[in-house]
Amino acid sequence: MHDTDVFVLGGGPAGLAAAIAARRSGFRVLLADAKKPPIEKACGEGLMPDSLIAAAELGISIPLSAGFPFRGIRFESASHNVEADFPNGAGLGLRRTILQPLLVEAAAQAGVELMWRTPVKGIANGVVSTGAERVRARWIVGADGSQSSVRRWSGLNHFHRNSQRFSYRRHFRIAPWSEYMEIHWGERCQFYVTPVSTKEVCLVLMTRDQHQRVADALPCFPKLSKRLRGSFPVTSERGAYAVTRKLRRVTRGAVALFGDASGNVDPITGEGLCLAFRQAAALAEAFDAEDLSLYEAAHRRMLRRPRFMADFMLLMDRSTLLQRRTMKAFTARPRLFAEILAMHVGQLSWDRFATTATALGWHVATQ
Repeated sequence: MHDTDVFVLGGGPAGLAAAIAARRSGFRVLLADAKKPPIEKACGEGLMPDSLIAAAELGISIPLSAGFPFRGIRFESASHNVEADFPNGAGLGLRRTILQPLLVEAAAQAGVELMWRTPVKGIANGVVSTGAERVRARWIVGADGSQSSVRRWSGLNHFHRNSQRFSYRRHFRIAPWSEYMEIHWGERCQFYVTPVSTKEVCLVLMTRDQHQRVADALPCFPKLSKRLRGSFPVTSERGAYAVTRKLRRVTRGAVALFGDASGNVDPITGEGLCLAFRQAAALAEAFDAEDLSLYEAAHRRMLRRPRFMADFMLLMDRSTLLQRRTMKAFTARPRLFAEILAMHVGQLSWDRFATTATALGWHVATQ
């Protein structure tokens, strides 16, 4: 048996961010994952400007040259479209298979001990069992995804389920036709289009129908289908089950849940990585203070804005009438959309947002 200060279970972007933040705070950190990088997952592959800022604050450099910068968000429906630029710089479309090696390198350079192909068998009384080895840790971080084993082992598996949806991703070889990340709204699903290079876009279907696939849904989006004409897929379709959970607690004793393991918001927000980077800094501060209640409080606070935005967008997903009226209001008052986007990336105060939300509600209700 050997000792470490922080044991991180999970080598995805969230776990790597937590490990980097803890190591930069002076702790000995060991990270283990049953897989070996790059670890793939179906995601939208778009980093919002606040994600890049939060990463930089952890000392993680993600060069814009690694992907494709985009200037804002564009909403498009059958009859309306609206776009707005980010108020705080560009976002970045970046393949996950490129992002994760960048984070692995940053973790290694920071001095994190990385143990790949190392499945964890259990945790008990501050000791982590990896099968052939046991590690005593001062703190244990469960960053092992939405189906977290650490959450179950530590007795934190009590949650309220808000929604469940399915996502399916494919990459298409075609030059991006827009400087924006696009969200195409349909009656029962949405398509995300993120430019990830000068020759490739990432296409993600978000749907409540577990049987629907990219090829099934595309004919319902004639404008998007037309733009993809002449392109061809360069990756196979990869799916994921997106469950939104709200946990009662994310800490117990010396265990802290992190990233998707700690309760998540619907992927429609695109804020998963920003949350992970922000939470990593908060967790490291809690380690410094030897008080995980600080992380518990910070975790609740950080989730308020993205959960609010997710609830709003999921209402648009569930109600065709609300979706149509909201898109019409955004098109008629593009400033409202710009302010909603500013709120989304943390650049609008709650007081100002209350005024914007009231104005949007009035326009939607009076159509």
